[in-house]
Amino acid sequence: MTDTLNSAQAIALENQYGAHNYHPLPVVLSKGEGVYVWDVEGKKYYDFLSAYSAVNQGHCHPKIIGALTEQAHKLTLTSRAFYNDMLGKQEKYMSELFGYDKLLPMNTGAEAVETAIKLTRKWAYEKKGIPEKKANIIVCENNFHGRTTTIISFSNDPDARKNFGPYTPGFIKIPYDNIDALENAIESNEHIAGFLVEPIQGEAGVYVPTEGYLAKAKALCEKHHILFIADEVQTGIARTGKLLAVQHENVKPDVLIMGKALSGGAYPISAVMANDNIMDVIKPGQHGSTFGGNPLAAAVVMAALDVIQEEKLAENAQELGTLFREEIEKIVPKYNLLKSVRGKGLLNAILINDTEDSDTAWNICLKLRDNGLLAKPTHGNIIRFAPPLVMNKEQLLECVSIIDKTFSEYN
Repeated sequence: MTDTLNSAQAIALENQYGAHNYHPLPVVLSKGEGVYVWDVEGKKYYDFLSAYSAVNQGHCHPKIIGALTEQAHKLTLTSRAFYNDMLGKQEKYMSELFGYDKLLPMNTGAEAVETAIKLTRKWAYEKKGIPEKKANIIVCENNFHGRTTTIISFSNDPDARKNFGPYTPGFIKIPYDNIDALENAIESNEHIAGFLVEPIQGEAGVYVPTEGYLAKAKALCEKHHILFIADEVQTGIARTGKLLAVQHENVKPDVLIMGKALSGGAYPISAVMANDNIMDVIKPGQHGSTFGGNPLAAAVVMAALDVIQEEKLAENAQELGTLFREEIEKIVPKYNLLKSVRGKGLLNAILINDTEDSDTAWNICLKLRDNGLLAKPTHGNIIRFAPPLVMNKEQLLECVSIIDKTFSEYN
């Protein structure tokens, strides 16, 4: 179909022919560059969601798109039935950058989480000596790791869980940011294989744990011979002011899960990393993916990670994130609706002074859209703010002005 659609037509098409598994903000985007996106009518917006932190390097970064198109003209897919000349380069690049022996490539964040769960269980049976089918993995309440059947089995989001059972066993839920709960779960349950955690809970509303929580959790895992599994799909790749969010506490996970910004938003790519003593339990035929490890993805990953380092995007996220929270804190007292701001780096959220079942945050996002800034609520009364990391100070301050103006109009 080559007909040019207006916004109403595009929305109507999706509503008629697409499954209603999302509730998008009513804006139809057709172009992106850097921190900006444009709708089909040509209106320009600041992107303050970055495709849930997948577009950290900015929309359509020329280096990433250049690598994508160059490789697409040569070879896109071989499956893993054969070697290709790009995957080994990607594996070496990422092993050296993140400090792990091995990489297992997949396509989506949820796939990578599933891979990490399988890897942890297999390690538990073959290396730790847990009896088969008895391995438990500790997870946190209000987590978000994806929407596969196994992952929703340990979610406490009723929308994600209801009427999708029966659920997969083998998970123990504890409160997030509660080291005593973790220690108690480890000591009171047999056969613990791993602890799966988000360094910052993104989908739950950008909950930053107490300083020291991750380091203490890692120490507990080491003491009890348990794998510390970090889901850095949303928090990784410079979003929080470090290449990985766990690096704020100098923690090195036993199993590292990444996705989203590994491609700068140009292609679905994810990865699980671990050292040989863990990764070598996976043998040929035991896990894989037709597209995982394809040469197009490998070219994109290396370009995307080059951009992060060359443009010092972690440092920029750290500096601008501090500035953003300082500026928002100045306007919080002006508005009864604005309760607080929290976050790390350029992963931030504001809490709206209303109930979770209200539509206030949604309506504020509609007004933000009208004023040229795109964001989205989560959990009803929280608005997440996560712009591309290529944003500069002037652009950030302009966005703060838009937020201020929007609240003044809404009040």
